[in-house]
Amino acid sequence: MISSKYRALSAVTRLDSRLIRRSLISTQSTDQGIPPPLTGIRVLDLTRVLAGPSCTMLLADMGADVIKVEEVTRGDDTRSWLPPSAAVSSNSPKETSHLPPESAYFLAVNRNKRSITVNFKDPAGLEVMQRLVRTSDVLVENFIAGKLAGMGLGWEHCKVLNPRLVYASITGYGQTGPFREAAGYDVIIEAEAGLMHITGEPDRPPSKVGVAVTDLMTGLYAHGAILAGLHSVQHTGKGVWIDCNLFETQLAGLANIASNYLIAGKEASRHGTAHPSIVPYQVFPCKNGFLMIGAGNDKQFRLLAERILEKPELADDARFANNAARVANREALVDIITQVLQRHERDYWIGRFTGLGVPFGPINNIQQTFAHPQVGARKATVEVDHPRVGKVRMVAPPVTYNGKRMPVRRPPPWLSQHTKEVMLELGYSQNEIAELRARKII
Repeated sequence: MISSKYRALSAVTRLDSRLIRRSLISTQSTDQGIPPPLTGIRVLDLTRVLAGPSCTMLLADMGADVIKVEEVTRGDDTRSWLPPSAAVSSNSPKETSHLPPESAYFLAVNRNKRSITVNFKDPAGLEVMQRLVRTSDVLVENFIAGKLAGMGLGWEHCKVLNPRLVYASITGYGQTGPFREAAGYDVIIEAEAGLMHITGEPDRPPSKVGVAVTDLMTGLYAHGAILAGLHSVQHTGKGVWIDCNLFETQLAGLANIASNYLIAGKEASRHGTAHPSIVPYQVFPCKNGFLMIGAGNDKQFRLLAERILEKPELADDARFANNAARVANREALVDIITQVLQRHERDYWIGRFTGLGVPFGPINNIQQTFAHPQVGARKATVEVDHPRVGKVRMVAPPVTYNGKRMPVRRPPPWLSQHTKEVMLELGYSQNEIAELRARKII
């Protein structure tokens, strides 16, 4: 239990620390375009894997002090998802020698955070968490619905500790309904919420998307909802419980496909890279690679036929005279375009397409993607110093403000890197910290 003496001290120090943290907003240099807008906001991050960590990384990028709470011995599941991993430097801190290499997956979504480890199944660990709740503005968790409530850290418990708390729950299916206690996995939700049904070639089995897009979309929705929650607290003085889940996120992500069904009862199907209503609008093979071509109107199709393919007769052929005709004669037109494109290599066709106003793009592998001239011109990657592995290259925050990106202030943390630092901030003594470590509470 927290003593009355600590409660009194906490009330004062919490107020002082928030005033200090928030005052940094006015003194922050504007060299980065705008001062990080969430400076002074503390986020208690109880999430793992991708949806939750991607959400909290976005908050961290905007200046929030994100404290990532991890399991004491293993940490976030993705720490063990290797290879690939970053090679450990010979100059790595000695206290990290027992840790595995830093996995590329973990590094991707945990920059700008601090890591602590707490066993909050133990009463002493629960007290640590209660202190963190009292001093935080936001709590983000992705446990199965009801799990944290059973451990004394549900919304009903936390709003008593901190009535202004924004409490965001990220689950597979939401806090209510017959699936509320089911675990949420991106690939399962892709299947169950329609995305996999519309992904893949028409004559092949359904396919998952190449990256966990449902997780990432959920992280984006949760991040936006948290910003709205913080705004609400400013006006009402009352905290809010945010219920965000993969299933409803994926329903929203069906966009026009969902609307086609809800409005007109139209069932969807798989089209590979092709478009059901526009031709030509798909990937075509060249002699040594692939191009995505999207001639979405008659003007673009004429340019494609006359200036690029050098087959002007196609534009005047009644079978291809307008988009409706091209859709009706899709197979014939696709065969003609494919035969022409396979006469030359990809770079030849890139040269012919460039500058004419017909939408196109090469199908790049990942190496080619990061060699793209736009990546360098926009400084879309950033290199940070990691104390265990040296230089780490990662994708930069993708948004600029007045032409500048938010800074990467911290590399992704090693497991428990900031436990002592945060415990001292919470008012624990050196002896208390040592005792909790010996008991494997932290």
